[in-house]
Amino acid sequence: MCRSIKTLRRSDDAATTGEIEAAARQFVRKVSGYRVPSARNQEAFDAAIAEIAHASQHLLEAIGTDVEVGPDRWTPSSRRLATPAGTRN
Repeated sequence: MCRSIKTLRRSDDAATTGEIEAAARQFVRKVSGYRVPSARNQEAFDAAIAEIAHASQHLLEAIGTDVEVGPDRWTPSSRRLATPAGTRN
């Protein structure tokens, strides 16, 4: 599993379309092995993201998760932002 894909089924908050697309993008990056596709592969890359996001939204709705239109609300945890002692300039 790609560790940067977060769980979108939450009891306290609806998933957003932006979060679903971000998860689909991470999945396509992992499967394809490309962080950024070449110009030649861009159309296939974008189509795969759209298909996976569409299927993911249907899955979330089918299992009772609310989905709302909106941006990706993910923010890095404070643990990821912490700088090891002595490394600040």
